[in-house]
Amino acid sequence: MKLFKSLILTASCLFTLSLFAQSDIKSYNFKKGEILDILLLTTKPGTKKDFEKYKKTIFPVGIEKTYKPLPGFGISETTQGNIQPSNFIFGKWKDLKNREEFIAQIEGIVPDFHVQRRNIWSLFNLTYYEMPQDISFKIDKNKYNVATSYWKKETTSFKKFKELWLQKSSANGGKKIIELTNGKSVVGYYHNPDLLVITQWESKAAFDSFYKENLKMNHKGILHVNQFVLN
Repeated sequence: MKLFKSLILTASCLFTLSLFAQSDIKSYNFKKGEILDILLLTTKPGTKKDFEKYKKTIFPVGIEKTYKPLPGFGISETTQGNIQPSNFIFGKWKDLKNREEFIAQIEGIVPDFHVQRRNIWSLFNLTYYEMPQDISFKIDKNKYNVATSYWKKETTSFKKFKELWLQKSSANGGKKIIELTNGKSVVGYYHNPDLLVITQWESKAAFDSFYKENLKMNHKGILHVNQFVLN
């Protein structure tokens, strides 16, 4: 009975994913205390069979712990940084307790959990955020969307850089979709920037105008950056 329930939940999850693909405007709604996962993934070729096993053994455990997949994006270009993931994926959990119980318990339920992930993905980075308040946002796939992550070297300089970055972005036509801080990450999948911002632009040309100004800014407060174009 438990296996049947898990298979039904998995089928429901996949059906939901297929519905997400039908709209160019992706909507996200979170209540205070819910968890937003952001995953950077690169899938190895020829892993369809491995992923089928993953869906049957690991997805049901996540779903029982309140995990819900959300519409994600491909990554068409890395504009800054040293990694080149193929996908920018969102997920949702009811609360921090369920999210962290999954991390703590999954190996006891599925002993080859990490092996399965390594078999499927050559890159798997995870950051998760507890929502400090109710948050809703939309991402229009017809626009030019950019995800930027910064790690700070020194707090005061970083704060000034962030304020100027947001000002210049807005002045060049960038619309801030969401700004995320205070994330958590997991050993083995670590990717925890001090700031993650998703911005939306009317065109690549509009973003490129800002990008040129951005590169000329004083980066002494910046330790590292990753930036990806979403599609």
